[in-house]
Amino acid sequence: MKKIQAIRGMNDLLPEQSSLWQYVEGVVTDILARYGYQEIRFPIVESTELFKRSIGEVTDIVEKEMYTFADRNGDSLTLRPEGTACCVRACEENGLLYNQTQRLWYMGPMFRHERPQKGRYRQFHQIGVETFGIQGPDIDAEVLVLSARILRELGVADDVVLQINSLGSSDARLAYKTALVEYLSRLQDQLDEDSKRRLTTNPMRILDSKDANTQKLLDAAPVLLDYLDEESRVHFDGLKSLLDAAGIRYQVNPRLVRGLDYYGKTAFEWVTDKLGAQSTVCAGGRYDGLVEQLGGKSTPAVGFGIGLERLVLLLQAVDVVPVGLDQQADVFLAAVGNVQPIAMQLAERIRDELPFVRLLTNCGGGNFKSQLKKADKSGADIALILGEDEANAGTVSVKFLREETEQKTLPFDEVIAYLRSLE
Repeated sequence: MKKIQAIRGMNDLLPEQSSLWQYVEGVVTDILARYGYQEIRFPIVESTELFKRSIGEVTDIVEKEMYTFADRNGDSLTLRPEGTACCVRACEENGLLYNQTQRLWYMGPMFRHERPQKGRYRQFHQIGVETFGIQGPDIDAEVLVLSARILRELGVADDVVLQINSLGSSDARLAYKTALVEYLSRLQDQLDEDSKRRLTTNPMRILDSKDANTQKLLDAAPVLLDYLDEESRVHFDGLKSLLDAAGIRYQVNPRLVRGLDYYGKTAFEWVTDKLGAQSTVCAGGRYDGLVEQLGGKSTPAVGFGIGLERLVLLLQAVDVVPVGLDQQADVFLAAVGNVQPIAMQLAERIRDELPFVRLLTNCGGGNFKSQLKKADKSGADIALILGEDEANAGTVSVKFLREETEQKTLPFDEVIAYLRSLE
C-alpha cells in the first residue's frame, strides 16, 4: 500500500526543529508584551469575499494563489492567505475599532498555492502586528522600532536592511499609475510576460518585477515620490525624522510597493541577502482605507507581518542559534529496579518545587547502563540515580554528565535544595 505523504509545500515541524521555533516565538511575543500589544486569534477559514474585497481581485493572490472551496452549504470559503484582512474583520465584527485605539498581534499558519522553494511554502507561518485608530507617523515609527528590536534581540540586525517608501494617497497613486502606464506602454514589447499582464491589471507591481531587463527599463520610469500629495509627503518626512531620532538606519526605495491593494502612505520591508531569492523577512505598511473598504468607519491603521520560516532560516544562515535549544532535559531521573512508585513521587515533587527544571524520567525499564545512555542522549547535565538501595534509604545519587564533579548521594529533601542551588 502506498504511504500517504504530506501535501507538497506543507511541511512537518519535527521535535529537533520545534525548539528553535519556540525560542523565536518566545523572543517575539515577549517583546510585543513589553510594548503593550495584545494577542488576538481568529479562524483559519474565512469568507472568500473578505479577501476579494481587501486584497484586490486582480492580484496574484486572489487570481492564482488562494485555497478556495465551497462548503456543504454552497458558501465560498478560503484558507486565509494573510492575516490583516482577518484581523480587521474580527475587530470590526466585535466592536474593537470605533473611537478606540488597538495594538494587536497574532500568530499562525497562512496558505498560498505558490511554487514551493526554500523560504516560500504553501503553508507558511506569520506573526502579524496591527495597530488601529492612530493617525500620525509616530505609530508607523513605533512598529518599525518594534520590528527593529525583534531583529536585534534575535541577533540578526546586522544581516538585514530596512527599506521604506511612501505610496501616497489613492489620488496620488492613480496619477502615478497613469504616468507609469504611459511610459511602459511605449516599451511593452521589451517587458517580461508577467509585467505585460500587470500593465493592464496592477501596473505598480511591475516595480517589484524580478526580471533584470524590466528593472533596467524602470531606471528612466516616473518615480512615485514625485507624485505624492502634500499630506503623504509630510507624513513620510515625519516618519524619517522619527527613525533618525531613534537611530534606525533605512534606505528609501522608491520602487518598493506591496502586493496587496489596501496599502497607502508608508510601506516598508526588512530585507536580507543571506537567503537567496526570498530576501524579505518582515514587511508591512499603512492601510488607512481597509476598515472602511470592508464596511466599517474610516480608521487609520498600520502593521507588519514576519515570516517565521524565513526568520528561522536567517538565524541558521548567520549562525546565531543559541546552543542547547534541542536539549530535552536539564535532569534525567534513572529508576533502576522495582522503584517506579517512589521515582514518580520524587519526580513530581521536584516538578512542584523546581518548576524551572526540565526533568525527564526513565520509562520502560532497562538496566543502569542503558538508562545512563538515555540520560546522555537527552542532553541533561545531571542524572539522578534511584536504585532499590537508595529508595529504601530515602536517598538519590547525583551524577554530573558533562563535567568532572564527584558523584554524591543525598536525601530527597537535600537533593531538591541542591538542584535549586545550581540554578
